[in-house]
Amino acid sequence: MNSGDPRSPIESNEGQTDKNEIFSKERLEEDLNIQTIRPKLLDEYVGQTKIKENLRVFLEATKNRNESLDHCLFYGPPGLGKTTLASIIANELGVNIKATSGPVIEKTGDLAAVLTNLSEGDVLFIDEIHRLHSSVEEILYPAMEDFQLDIIIGQGPAARTIKIDLEKFTLIGATTRMGLLTSPLRDRFGMIFRLEFYHDDELKEIIKRAAGIMDIDVAEEAADEIARRCRGTPRVAHRLLRRIRDFADVYNKGIIEKKIAKHGLGRLEIDVMGLDTSDRRYLESIIEKYEGGPVGVDTLAATLSEEKDTIEDVIEPFLIYCGFIKKTPRGRVAAIKAYEHLNIKRRNKQVTVDDLLNDQENNNDEQE
Repeated sequence: MNSGDPRSPIESNEGQTDKNEIFSKERLEEDLNIQTIRPKLLDEYVGQTKIKENLRVFLEATKNRNESLDHCLFYGPPGLGKTTLASIIANELGVNIKATSGPVIEKTGDLAAVLTNLSEGDVLFIDEIHRLHSSVEEILYPAMEDFQLDIIIGQGPAARTIKIDLEKFTLIGATTRMGLLTSPLRDRFGMIFRLEFYHDDELKEIIKRAAGIMDIDVAEEAADEIARRCRGTPRVAHRLLRRIRDFADVYNKGIIEKKIAKHGLGRLEIDVMGLDTSDRRYLESIIEKYEGGPVGVDTLAATLSEEKDTIEDVIEPFLIYCGFIKKTPRGRVAAIKAYEHLNIKRRNKQVTVDDLLNDQENNNDEQE
């Protein structure tokens, strides 16, 4: 924060920093509002209609039988609400939720400590569950099926196995890479849901709901403009709403109108389709440096100085959803829609015999 800003809460009247004023009442209220944006019940959750309807039935049946909910797996691109749905399930059942992530659980003892601390009916949420270590994953199998924990004590001939009974719990896993989940783990989930990108009208409703909670004045046309550029993702919608609010506070007395929304989005370099600088660099690299493709993801990662996982998990899903790129066995290919969006004239690419043979193989695979 700029200490020269007269509105800065860390600058006292005498020009000296007062540590007790760093967290002002207004700032604490703002942080609290941001935390309360996340819906707590299914009725407050916007979008993913089919998933909500099915979950409502499963939750009601579980409560009627007074049982623990079957294990759930949510998968899809980041920011679509997997963590939020896990919290909603716990709230609807009236139980506690313990949250962790796959990379954090490094040893079997870590998972054993978590499982033995669960109470009857509790929810254990593991984010990025595909990144669990194989030895840790083996411990989960009997815990999910029989609610027992197999622990080996000792080494060599003196080693023995003991079983510890666990309270019945619900495991909710979330992953952005469904294909990296092992079959034994995936098959032990009783419910598997794929989260899809949101429509503009759903995102508009999410923006208006968040604006009401955060006490932001947003015009209808401004909400439409922001919703169109959210990449179909609620997390992006909340982030853009907070950033546009900053522009509105400085330039328009805190009121978000369409003009100020377009100005702020332009300053953030987010175009009318929701593509940011990383997306456009990705498309421009395929089109201009590799003649539209095909080009491998490792080559693109080196070209863009980005991690391969970032490209596959963050950049590509929305571009594929919009039809800007195609994934082929030989690599990524820019679609005609990408040329039109970037206003780049498509060059006539010389077709080789190898290209024709590869295309024929791809057509045969699709027919099979």
